Amino acid sequence: MNIQQLRYVHEVAKRNCNISEAAAALYTSQPGVSKQIRLLEEELGVDIFIRHGKRLIGITDPGQQVLAIAARALSELANLKQVGDEFSNEMTGSLSIATTHTQARYALPQAVHAFMQRYPGVRLELHQGNPTQICEWVIAGKSDIAIATEAIDQYPEKLVVLPCYQWNHCVVAPLRHPILKERVLTLEAIARYPLVTYDSSFAGRNKVNQAFAVRNLKPNVVLTAIDADIIKTYVALGLGIGLMASMAFDPERDKGLRRLDAAHLFASSTTRIGIRKDAWLRGYAYVFIELFAPHLTRKAIEATLSGGGEDPGL
Repeated sequence: MNIQQLRYVHEVAKRNCNISEAAAALYTSQPGVSKQIRLLEEELGVDIFIRHGKRLIGITDPGQQVLAIAARALSELANLKQVGDEFSNEMTGSLSIATTHTQARYALPQAVHAFMQRYPGVRLELHQGNPTQICEWVIAGKSDIAIATEAIDQYPEKLVVLPCYQWNHCVVAPLRHPILKERVLTLEAIARYPLVTYDSSFAGRNKVNQAFAVRNLKPNVVLTAIDADIIKTYVALGLGIGLMASMAFDPERDKGLRRLDAAHLFASSTTRIGIRKDAWLRGYAYVFIELFAPHLTRKAIEATLSGGGEDPGL
């Protein structure tokens, strides 16, 4: 048994039992992958994969257990590499952040700027996607940290989740829109106009739906988007009023629009950080997190990762 064999079975399982795709991803030959899988199965005395002729069509029950152990072993090997990198040169490396467009555009710039000044030798990567994609990238080891509002707390077995900050929604409208004359903004007033807001999987949209449902109102949603910039673009074109994260409105840049606070209408949303439970973070990763959320110190994060810390609430 060797590490190469564990990598092969892990990659084949990840590629839905497609040996050709796994071989290409591993830069090796298909016969070589097949041979090493067979050798590992013979040594273990069990079949890892279900076969139909020469094709792999599934994973056996013992194979599921083998693959789980292989995944943990490969993860720990990656952690060993991280430890070596940390103590050989703590000022170089890479840090991958998976997040949504709104977080990358409006919440992260200050932390990113401060981090890059402090660690010019570290390559910082921002990968944008929807909340589910973000979590899956971190779970798969493609990114180090997930930052999002929705979905991130739905993986308790695989991710440690830490609260960063709370935010609420605002309504944006063109300068002469009649909703701007409302003395007190209400859900009933919002429901009277075409609405442009977030896609159902983004940015506190479930809180919005719940608020309208409680009042037996159905908002007239004419367009949904994955980020606030698109919402503002179509509001400016007169498609409707916008409902979006307050942090995404900039009076200097959004001069053709006006903002109405809607914090009294919707429950606040919490943006969270997700870290894979078996991850070993470089020292500069803790620095980045604290730059973004100052209450999340290295001590608090390490205690939470080890399962012995108190909830670092907001």
